[in-house]
Order: sequence, then structure tokens, then C-alpha cells
Amino acid sequence: MKDFAALLDRLVLTPSRNQKLALMVDYFLRTPDPERGYALAAITRDLEVASVKPALLRALVAERMDEELFRLSYDYVGDLAETIALVWDAEQRTANTALPSPQDEEAGAVTNTPTSTPPPSLTTVVETLNRLGKADAMRQLTIWLDQLDASGRYALLKLATGGMRIGVSARLAKLALADFGTRHIEVGINEIEELWHGLDIPYVDLFQWLSGQADKPSHRAAAPFRPVMLANPLNDGDMRKLEADHYAAEWKWDGIRVQVTSEAGVRRLYSRTGDDIGRAFPDLLDSMDFEGSLDGELLVGRPVDDATLAIGSFSDLQQRLNRKTVSKKLLQSHPVMVRCYDLLALGDRNLRGEPFEERRKQLAAFVPQLDPTRFDLSPLLPFETWDDLAQAREDVPHPVIEGVMIKRWDSTYVPGRPKGPWFKWKKDPMIIDAVLMYAQRGHGKRSSYYSDYTFGAWTDDGALVPVGKAYFGFTDEELKQLDKFVRDHTVDRFGPVRSVKATMDFGLVLEIAFEGIQRSPRHKSGVAMRFPRISRLRWDKPTREADRLSTLMALIDSQTV
Repeated sequence: MKDFAALLDRLVLTPSRNQKLALMVDYFLRTPDPERGYALAAITRDLEVASVKPALLRALVAERMDEELFRLSYDYVGDLAETIALVWDAEQRTANTALPSPQDEEAGAVTNTPTSTPPPSLTTVVETLNRLGKADAMRQLTIWLDQLDASGRYALLKLATGGMRIGVSARLAKLALADFGTRHIEVGINEIEELWHGLDIPYVDLFQWLSGQADKPSHRAAAPFRPVMLANPLNDGDMRKLEADHYAAEWKWDGIRVQVTSEAGVRRLYSRTGDDIGRAFPDLLDSMDFEGSLDGELLVGRPVDDATLAIGSFSDLQQRLNRKTVSKKLLQSHPVMVRCYDLLALGDRNLRGEPFEERRKQLAAFVPQLDPTRFDLSPLLPFETWDDLAQAREDVPHPVIEGVMIKRWDSTYVPGRPKGPWFKWKKDPMIIDAVLMYAQRGHGKRSSYYSDYTFGAWTDDGALVPVGKAYFGFTDEELKQLDKFVRDHTVDRFGPVRSVKATMDFGLVLEIAFEGIQRSPRHKSGVAMRFPRISRLRWDKPTREADRLSTLMALIDSQTV
């Protein structure tokens, strides 16, 4: 646990993306199997330890200190694992008996562990907790907490509760794997992502392959994630360089981008970053009676008749997001559907190498075979000139449309954001995606919540600068979610203000709507917004995809043209 705890500490305190990558690569290089595999699973939040729950931890620490003192400490620190790690008094050891290891059990031995016993390895912790019931797990956890220092206790509790939020996304960890592998073989992150869901923790076969000591693991995963293709924002002057007849156009719907894959009896729903979110949408999974992989937009869609779906707002969709379980009432009141953009695979055929025009023809023939209450085809927009498309963009037929997507007819489906094939052209220039930076308690009935939020945009050199402050535009339920996020991810305090963790790879993206923007020498960013408000919480969007300060400057310039 010592090396793993040191890795977590350094990842939390290191803001640089490249340095985080270097830290993980170094750890993978010097740590043997299966230790490094369990660490990887913990970092990517794929590791589950079912025996330890937050309520049990609170009961555990209540045996060591005054409950009111712990409550005040927890309110100040804002993180349960960190609070327990700091306040735990190892001198108050109780007479605990160490639980036997699997090797001891085979030998029929049960031994007492003296207080001088060295701290456990990460492998021991994971494998022991996974074989124990709740009562035995808590007894063993107490023994380990007594053996570890504050850093080790923090790592142990984060591991046991699954709350491994350390500023490292699952994708960044996979990038570290690719960097690790390039020392021995030629490998890219896309290859790792397509293998990922067929691998078993602790990933011994993966590390053996990346180390050049074994063949590539067989593609055991049915319904794998296929890295998505993204569009570039359409900038001023881009259209003058593009020939309209080389491109198709369709509406950009205001839901969340998903990949819907059903193969060999396995049904998965992926977010744009490869997270399996299907558990929150069982109604959609039940309707995936096909063999293939679709790219589309997840929306709330209520059937009006056999051929029509009434599309709900993004706020409607938010009622379904980030849930572990979904009630029958919510399934009935907020049914989801997918508006299909692309066809990536059909049966055992990989279509990503075919041009968009051909994939679109096959998509148009495929979608009518699916459940019409759950799937429909995103319509193409007829246009001959860019002026035609601009007019269509100004006269959108539905409020859930946020703009237009423009795609080259001959474009293959390429992971990442290649320049040229696809563009997105949003209808409202007065909306940006910003990153939450600071929070302050509100007043009146909001005095117990962090409800005033400062948000920022990225500079060209990767720094985050404040560009505005908002304290309305969200529901009471969203306020609770925001308040919890602030408390869970506070990194510093300045009087009544909390600084929230915000890096290229971790943070909360807020969609900000505002009425106007102007240059302001009084602000560090050089801009000031008029009536900014939070229009929605972008839990699904990576922080690195938030807008840049140059985008805001371009909005100012566009108002003066």
C-alpha cells in the first residue's frame, strides 16, 4: 500500500497532465503483477469492493472519537476518507485478531497480528476485502488503519469505498498504458480502448502484452467500445474554404452522445468517453434487439403515435443521468431513445472504414428495423449553398436542437477530432462550456449550501482563468448535486470561498448562458459577461473540452462586426 498511497498523493497534488502520465508510467514500470493491475483498476474506478460502505466507516470512527467533533471535522475537510485518515488515532488500538489469509486458511492456521506487523500490500487489501463479509471486513479494516500512516489510510479508504477521484480520468490512465507499452511494442490508446471491456482485473495479460512478454490478448469482449469521432467548431472563414456539395448536414440535438452496441447477446450503452452507462437505462437495453453498433444522441423521447416521438429537454434527460437504479415511475415518465447519427458495425462487418455516404445509406436501411419507440434516424438537411444552411440554422424546428452538424460525404469514421471532415455549428453564440473553479455559500435558505459559483475558461497555454460568476439557473436538486461536488473536491480555502479541483482531466463543466459579453480591463480574463447563468450541468463532458478564452474574445468581436 505504501507505493500505491504515494502514487495517489502525487497524482492529487500534480496539476500537469504530462506529469500525471509520467507518474503512472513510472509506477507501472517498477510495480509487479498483480499489484499494478489492481492499482490501474482503482484509478479507472473499475474496481469494486462490496463489503465497505460509508455508513459503516462513520460507525467505525465513532468508536474512536466524539461524534460531534468528527462531524465538525468532516464539514471542514469535506471528504470522508480524508477526514478519517487525518483524525484516526492508532494509539487507541483495540484487541483485534487478524483474519487469516487464503494461504493461512489452507494450512488451517489463524494467527494474531502484533502491532509491529508491516502494512499490507494493495493486492492483499483487495483480495482480502473481496472474500470477507461486512463484519469481518470492518474488523480487518480497523487493523489496517492502525498499521498505516495518514497517507496510507487515505489510500485504503478511497480504495475500499470506490471513491478514487484523484484528477485522473479513465482515458488518461489508458493513455499512460499506451505510453508504457510503446517502450516495448507499437500500441495506441484506440487499440487499448477496444480491448478494455474484454479484460479481467488485475489485467495481467494486458501488462504482459504491453511489456512485450506475451501476445496481444484475444478480443474476448462482445459489444466493445469503439473510440468516437468528434467534430471541430465551425470558425469564421471556414465555409469559404469548403465546397457545399462535398458535405452533408444534420441537426445537432441537445442530449448526450452515446454509442449503442449489441453483439453476441451482449448489450452495452457507452458514453462518448467509453464509460458503460447502460445500468441507468434498462429500458433502452431491453430494446436493443439487433447485431451492430450505432452512434447517436440519447434523448428523452415520449411516443406520440406509431411514427412520432416527442423529444424532451436536456433537463428531462438529466433526471435519468448518473443513477445506479431507476424507479418504474421514472422509466414511465422519462423514457429514453436514441436519435441515430451513424452505423459503425453491422453484424460482424466493421463499417468505420467506409465513407459517410455509404454508412448513411446502410443506417437509413437499418434503423426502420429497430423499435420505433427507442430508435429513429437523424434527418439530413437539404441545402445547396451555405446560405441555405445558415437560414435553416436560424429557423430550427425544435427547441432541443442546438445547431447543425456538417460532415464530408467521403469521411471515414476516425477516432478523435481530425481537422476537416466534421464540423459543429451551434445556433446560439451566447452559450459556452466553462469549468467550475470556486464556490461560496449562499444566503437565506441557501446559507448551508455552496451555491455561488465562479467558472473559468482555458487559455491557449492550458491555464484556467475566471470569466464569470453565476448563482442561479439550476434546480434545487441540482443545487444539492453541486454542493456535494464542491465539498467532495475542495482543494483549498480562502475565507468563505472554496477552491474546487479543476484540471484538464478532472472537474465539472458548466454550460453558461449569458446575454452579452464585453472586454473588461478590471478582470484578469479581460472579459465581463452580462447576466450569466448556469443553463445545465455537463457531467458527461470532459473538462479539456470546455471552451477557451479565445472563444469568448471571438464572441466579442462577432458582436461588433
